Amino acid sequence: MQDGFQMNMNEFLPLRDVVFNTLRQAILTGELKPGERLMEIHLANRLGVSRTPIREAIRKLELEGLVTMIPRRGAEVAQITEKSMNDVLEVRRAMDALCVELACDRITEEEIQALKQACDAFEEAVKSKDVKRIAQADVKLHDIIVRATGNQRLVQLVNNLSEQMYRYRFEYIKDFSQHERLVEEHRIIYESIVKKDKETASQAARMHIDNQEKAIIHQIRVDRENREKRIKNL
Repeated sequence: MQDGFQMNMNEFLPLRDVVFNTLRQAILTGELKPGERLMEIHLANRLGVSRTPIREAIRKLELEGLVTMIPRRGAEVAQITEKSMNDVLEVRRAMDALCVELACDRITEEEIQALKQACDAFEEAVKSKDVKRIAQADVKLHDIIVRATGNQRLVQLVNNLSEQMYRYRFEYIKDFSQHERLVEEHRIIYESIVKKDKETASQAARMHIDNQEKAIIHQIRVDRENREKRIKNL
């Protein structure tokens, strides 16, 4: 586990929920890596709690598909598979295309300014090479577009997928060779929305997801090959 992994206390939540949220966020952001063992005693010591809330959190994370129980090994962070990623990105691709098309019609001048600032902030985040900062800037930019649709049901659907997307977004953003492309794709989407060019905006949004999918599949396969090599060398 990385040094930055720590529990954020919330006086309004029971301890078991705080532990669950802490471990869940650590998995989504990659602080707990795919395949990493979740040993109750170590997690309890790290977070300064008993093993009971750790055990409860691991059970809930297993139900969410973020943790896998391995015979004779115990719990470990679920691997990011091509199937799970495809399932999420198929839905996100369609929703992102719809969002930019609606935003072309409905975005306000204030939201256009906010989107411009978010594009600039993303470029600054990329220069920092801070993966967490880049991911947060990416989320903020896309959130502005989603809100600009004015469709509350669509906003809810996108939000439901967002946390699952976070895991895949991190895998993509960790590949620094993709950063210039990301900046350019954001710029095209922004300019298309300003021009109310639905076709270009929709194509750019779909391409944005397609490029993420290719890069993440490459990363998944590299990780799988590395795991297989480690197993052979044991």
